[in-house]
Amino acid sequence: MELFHNPIFFSPLEQFTIIAYVPLYYNNLFFSFTNSSLFMCLSTGLFLYFLDCAFNKGGFAIPTGSQSIAEMMYSFISDLVKEQVGEPGKPYFPIIFTTFSFILTANLIGMIPYGFTTTSHFVVTFALSVSIFFGVTIVGFQKHGIDFLSFLLPPGAPLGLAPLLVLLELVSYCFRAISLGVRLFANMMAGHTLVVIIAGFGWSMICAGGSMLIVSLIPMLIVFALMGLEIGVSFLQAYVFTILSCIYLNDAIALH
Repeated sequence: MELFHNPIFFSPLEQFTIIAYVPLYYNNLFFSFTNSSLFMCLSTGLFLYFLDCAFNKGGFAIPTGSQSIAEMMYSFISDLVKEQVGEPGKPYFPIIFTTFSFILTANLIGMIPYGFTTTSHFVVTFALSVSIFFGVTIVGFQKHGIDFLSFLLPPGAPLGLAPLLVLLELVSYCFRAISLGVRLFANMMAGHTLVVIIAGFGWSMICAGGSMLIVSLIPMLIVFALMGLEIGVSFLQAYVFTILSCIYLNDAIALH
């Protein structure tokens, strides 16, 4: 989150600007390596490095600090999958754990000054949610074949309402691919925007000097409080995305 990118905040949305570090174009196609690409690579690389440090030489009988954190994350996601999906969810644990780890790391990196929050862009969260949506749909067809489509018509529903109910259920089901990504993107973008707005207001008061220096302590204290809140939101949004993915997976496997 680029709190101090510019001493004068022209727009709180500047922090979400995509910058092409290595411009690559082919006709109308855009393949440039951007700041978003860089921080997605950093999110993945840092977490893999963290796991390598945590389980160096297979880990220790008396866990180190990093090993304890890694084991807690593993146990947390394992219990979540077991609780929401049950035994049939075990084969899908790696993708659930990977999704949670990537989102959490990307959210937290975005809290660092001069950092960039990749999950504050809808194209990133939409790609994640659509991938989960298609993966869950494929699992549903693998488990139940064409019978998977029976979820479109609730049991005991009047046949006269079948066309309307099927359409409504289909729209509701497909909307999962959008809502899952929008929830993450909107929360991360709104929180970071609010922090920058208040930080810019406080900085303007500091630059004004005089009695404003004392008054500027109020917005600055609010900024620090919001930073703590945003760290909590980073964990919460990673959890919400993961648990909803588990719920959708359970619906596909159990055909709810």
